[in-house]
Amino acid sequence: NVCTRSCSFCAVATGRPPEYDEDEPRRVGEAVKLMGVKHCVLTSVNRDERKDKGSAIWAETIRQVRLQSPGTTLETLIPDFKANWEALYHVITEKPEVVSHNMETVGRLYRLVRPQAKYARSLEQIKRTKEFGCRTKSGIMLGLGEEKDEVFQIMDDLLENGCDVLTLGQYLQPTRHHLPIKEFIHPDLFAEYKEV
Repeated sequence: NVCTRSCSFCAVATGRPPEYDEDEPRRVGEAVKLMGVKHCVLTSVNRDERKDKGSAIWAETIRQVRLQSPGTTLETLIPDFKANWEALYHVITEKPEVVSHNMETVGRLYRLVRPQAKYARSLEQIKRTKEFGCRTKSGIMLGLGEEKDEVFQIMDDLLENGCDVLTLGQYLQPTRHHLPIKEFIHPDLFAEYKEV
């Protein structure tokens, strides 16, 4: 319930997480099995306070889901691990079917939207993941004040760095204390982005 980052679009509390639950991977695996999940998308808060950035829990969770529910495919929506590439490889060595890392926004808005992240670092993570042989995915939110040419630029940047799948979604303000919505994107513009 607590993340070490303070992204301005996210309603998760910011701070130092009070615990590191090493039994969580087993419980997640058990839950996936009990629910009969066919495709499991795993995500987490950032654990920047840990030397391994939480990668050990990530890897063990993938192993537990595979152990307890071998027919389930896995998509891991992972943090950037603050460019700790050893942590990244710890996770992608487990070979989830999809490794996702969301860019969230265009380069110009990065400091506003993701103040502890870096645009180039996120692209490098996607590139390293692809070079490792994983299927890669990313997502961005629209309606934060980005320009159309900036959306085309991030599409190009993602493609050049090996991104296989891209999702685009409308940003929705979680509380009045978070970034305001600058624009509701018209379905015709979403259709144009899809075509591009």
